[in-house]
Amino acid sequence: MYEPIRTKSVHTTADQHPVGDFPHRSRAEELEIQLAGHLAALLAVTDELRDLTSDAADRAELTAGAAELARQITRLRGGLPPVRSTVAAAIHEPHLAALHQRAHALAGRALVVAASRADTAAAILAAERMDVHAAAPAAKDALAAAH
Repeated sequence: MYEPIRTKSVHTTADQHPVGDFPHRSRAEELEIQLAGHLAALLAVTDELRDLTSDAADRAELTAGAAELARQITRLRGGLPPVRSTVAAAIHEPHLAALHQRAHALAGRALVVAASRADTAAAILAAERMDVHAAAPAAKDALAAAH
């Protein structure tokens, strides 16, 4: 009574297609790419903060943090080093505070992805960077209140 279906259904799942039909990545690969992206964004902000900071101790800490971020990004990208940025901007305090807030948020995102990947080294680095950037605006506020 009914005619048999002669064409493939549009409702077939990805598992039913041959592997060569479309590019795909595993969840682990996607998380690795996402983590490398968050760390690269954090590195860009860290480089900008380092170039804008006049305090030698802060500059040295930011340089060390940037070096460790670059090592982790290189590891995640299979040996491909990250692109580094240079800054030619004038220093003004609200801009620095906003950069620290942005860096803190980026480090938090990296921490979440590193934790879901079970990447201990990246998670520790992200947590350390969060602490550094959370403390930076607080130190400026304490300095301003003392004067």
